Amino acid sequence: MERRAVINEGGARESSVSSTPSSSCGGVDGNGGSGDSIVKDLIGVIERAGSYGGYRKTQKKECVNLARRLKLLIPLLEEIGEARGAADVPGHASDATLVHLRRAVVAANKLLKQCHCGSKIYLALENEAVMSRFHAVYDQLNEALDEMPYDELGVSLEVQEQVELMRMQLKRARKRRDTQDMELAMDLMVVLSEKDDRNVDNAILQRLANRLELRTFSDLKEETGAIRKLVKRFGKDAQSVRQTTGLFGKFKRIAGFDEPNALDCSFSSRTPEKSPSFSVPHEFLCPIKLEIMTDPVIVATGQTYERESIEKWLDSNHRTCPKTGQILDHLLVVPNYALRNLILHWCEKNGFELPRRAISVGSGGSSNELAKQISCAVQDLSSSQPNARRDAILKLRALTKENPDNRILIAKAGGITPLVQLLSFPDLKIQEHAVTALLNLSLNEVNKRVIAREGAIPAIIEVLQNGTDEARENSAAALFSISTHDENKVLVGSANGIPPLVDLLKNGTVRGKKDAATALFNLSLHQTNKSRAIKAGVIPPLLDLLEDKDLGMIDEALSILLLLASHPEGRGEMGRLSFIKTLVEIIKNGTPKNKECATSVLLELGLHNSSLVLASLQCGVYEHLVEITRNGTNRAQRKANSLLQHMSKCEHIP
Repeated sequence: MERRAVINEGGARESSVSSTPSSSCGGVDGNGGSGDSIVKDLIGVIERAGSYGGYRKTQKKECVNLARRLKLLIPLLEEIGEARGAADVPGHASDATLVHLRRAVVAANKLLKQCHCGSKIYLALENEAVMSRFHAVYDQLNEALDEMPYDELGVSLEVQEQVELMRMQLKRARKRRDTQDMELAMDLMVVLSEKDDRNVDNAILQRLANRLELRTFSDLKEETGAIRKLVKRFGKDAQSVRQTTGLFGKFKRIAGFDEPNALDCSFSSRTPEKSPSFSVPHEFLCPIKLEIMTDPVIVATGQTYERESIEKWLDSNHRTCPKTGQILDHLLVVPNYALRNLILHWCEKNGFELPRRAISVGSGGSSNELAKQISCAVQDLSSSQPNARRDAILKLRALTKENPDNRILIAKAGGITPLVQLLSFPDLKIQEHAVTALLNLSLNEVNKRVIAREGAIPAIIEVLQNGTDEARENSAAALFSISTHDENKVLVGSANGIPPLVDLLKNGTVRGKKDAATALFNLSLHQTNKSRAIKAGVIPPLLDLLEDKDLGMIDEALSILLLLASHPEGRGEMGRLSFIKTLVEIIKNGTPKNKECATSVLLELGLHNSSLVLASLQCGVYEHLVEITRNGTNRAQRKANSLLQHMSKCEHIP
């Protein structure tokens, strides 16, 4: 679920725009002026606010709408400026109102600027807090415009109507509650969990990096600068900084960089400014590591990199040139002997000692040999000799686990089709090896579509129902991996894949339960699958997970229940006194994250059924919600406050 950061000292809930942290990208000073300069300055601030563009994906819609609405104020300001310039209106008649409006516009500008150049990870983790700041800006703008003396200022009726239209839009935006991006929230919960050990974590990280647009070398460099500003502004121990830098380290690892110190945020422990390489010619430095190259190689785009660095990049499933962002036509690297000779000559002339690294002479031969081995193994999958078939599938299973390139080579060699066919083989161990190999192959985005197109989903579901324990676990993980594509969510649901996942959640091994829960959450992001999961009986085993403290799956269970609580059938099944008692018990005695999730579920249920709110009060939830508003996680504090406010509005509830 979404992780929250410390918004202000003491954990107090934000009550104004100024109480929440803003980006240190810079901004317009909030002090007001007087006279005609205020009008000119206001127009200038609005124009700057509309010039940013390129907003972070998580807040893009809200930013575009706010910038567009601010521009609607320019005709009003122009008319006020013209009237004041012609001395038709005394300055004091509008000074106070304009100063108030300027404060609101400056707050809007700062918010838009943060969403333009702030840390993408931080803004995703802090999405709810950022939305609260948008709502506060809407309130400020409305209050300032409410004071506007249109008649005294000689504002035309046409402009008045335009401003009133803008105010109506702001009020509607203030009331609107966009549906949370639950897939993004679940991905964040999984990757931030220290206990999680699912074998599809890299796929989740890759998907999350794509969603946050942290895919290229330049994206990561830009994020580095934004995070450094966060560290400087809020300190290294703030919850938001720890989570942001921790997740950034994981993104850098899958991008092929050594995972940095969480507080370092650098791409190399040695930079040209901090090491002897400061005097090295720029063309001798690896664009990734910024260190002098000992084994330079050329990629398909013609760019040169240190072999070790570019191989880490490619092994992390990247298919683009880090420097240019171009898609690579092939993954072969060629030694740049000419540049290496120049580097050696320069080192000898300047008395510079190259770092000691293992020098490779190229891997073209070994790559060709591997391709031949894969081709032979794929052919042996269809062999009539049991030993040859078994050896082939074991070899391919091992190769799919080793590195991303192998997954591409096996798919290109036609390995997916016979592996899918072996899912129906009578030998249960062969089925187990086949589904595990397909799980590993599905970590490649292209392979996901190929596997589904080959008709693997019904066969994987069959193994999920009847296979060995390990085969069932890996079948669930495979369905999760494949269904990260929305079209495959529909295919899994229509192929009746949800009931066996529910059975695994109920009766499987510990790992099986975790894989089933992850798959069920992902599938339930699709509306039609929510009904299927409820009808398959998913809610009772989820409730059982809430009672099993040793299993450590309370957060996962509550995350799925929160999704299903948005469906009328789900709310109907959850709306029992025993479940409300369980939620109250978790809110009372759970971990901080448990309390946050349980409060979210109770709020969702209570907004649709006030009798459940009354039941929770009778179970003694009130004092624990008050405690959460003081000492809970930041997100839990907001949810608890919302629930307490809703309780105060419900009929028959004091």
